[in-house]
Amino acid sequence: MADITGRRKYVARKRRHRRVRRHVSGTMARPRMNVFRSNRHVFVQVIDDIEGRTLVSCSTIDKEVAPQVTQMKKVEAAKLVGQTVAARAREAGIDTVVFDRGGFRFTGRVAAVAEGAREAGLQF
Repeated sequence: MADITGRRKYVARKRRHRRVRRHVSGTMARPRMNVFRSNRHVFVQVIDDIEGRTLVSCSTIDKEVAPQVTQMKKVEAAKLVGQTVAARAREAGIDTVVFDRGGFRFTGRVAAVAEGAREAGLQF
């Protein structure tokens, strides 16, 4: 028998994400910072929706970040990913983004990504 609870959570998250995406869109002047979290990892992309391009990305499996996060808790690792993606975005000339939580609740690792990005100088 299939796990119906997991499917229900996935469908609910996708519904929330579609609802958020109706209002949140990234441009070159203010790209969208998308967050996805799995059970083990956090993935962040800065996206220009008009061009359909990912401008900057970072995750906990990134070759620069992965060695640092092996002994960290998940929330600490998410904060580091937020700081790293903000640093890369600033190098690319991006100072302001629109935050897209990806249908996840703004707590825990998702909030830690936002906090890390703000500390590194990215504005929402």
